[in-house]
Amino acid sequence: MPDRSEHFASLEEPQKRGQAAEAIIKSELVSRGISVLVPAYDNEPYDIAIEVAGDFHRIQIKTAFEATTEGAVRFRTRSTRTKSSGYEREGYQVLIDFFAVYAPRCDESYLIPIEDAGDTQMTIRYERSKNNNSKHINWHEDYRLDETLASLGSNPIR
Repeated sequence: MPDRSEHFASLEEPQKRGQAAEAIIKSELVSRGISVLVPAYDNEPYDIAIEVAGDFHRIQIKTAFEATTEGAVRFRTRSTRTKSSGYEREGYQVLIDFFAVYAPRCDESYLIPIEDAGDTQMTIRYERSKNNNSKHINWHEDYRLDETLASLGSNPIR
């Protein structure tokens, strides 16, 4: 029987992949007892808001793709919109609190504080690099959903 990441990979349209990533992230949060709020309109810079320990957090949901280096995934930290004059690229600083990221390659979900994300993209490593570099690495275990939720005062169901 195909697993979730195989089903995800079979989606051909980028919009469907984005919708699937949003559904997966929402499901992961709800299954941990986290309240998920969805804006009434889609023109907000965040896709959802969550309430954890009485605090609200704005979240932009992204899909991670395989990075150019083996053992890592990457996601974009900028919004790109098509305009009549070309493309408009905009960052999320001060507009959101976290990126929630679904990585189909390793079927993991991450919750990354905006201040930890790069200006244009972020790479998360789930395996050691071939040259064993360990400096300035964003390790997946530091950003797994349960780890970040625990730091926010939530007691996620494990």
